[in-house]
Amino acid sequence: MDEGFVAIWIVMIIFGAIAAIIVGPSWLKSREKRDIQQTVRHAIDKGQQLPPELIDAMTREVQGKLPSRSRDLRKGIIWTATGIGIGLFSVVSSLGEAGWGSENFDNGLLGIACVPLTIGLAFIALSFFNKNKD
Repeated sequence: MDEGFVAIWIVMIIFGAIAAIIVGPSWLKSREKRDIQQTVRHAIDKGQQLPPELIDAMTREVQGKLPSRSRDLRKGIIWTATGIGIGLFSVVSSLGEAGWGSENFDNGLLGIACVPLTIGLAFIALSFFNKNKD
């Protein structure tokens, strides 16, 4: 068997597994929601009353996904810590390459670290303006 052919199959299997892990649960959840909505529609079409427990169960998931101060603050802290971690990794790796007396921090990771850091600071700012409390 050709080595290039095997390498292509290995790459396809790896990316296929990653796609299945990401897409599979969301597809199953959307299918479950569609089936529940279809059942509710049939019940309404036949004139049946919906029990309050069913309505509470259907709205509980929507209410749980609303943004709140504590969720925004938690996301902000995680994103900010990620940005700081990438930045510190950049500084430490630059010091290791150039020596401890050098101040050569132009390896590009500091620029990449600014992205999660900025997202984290935005979430922290949003937590102060969000009216919904947990």
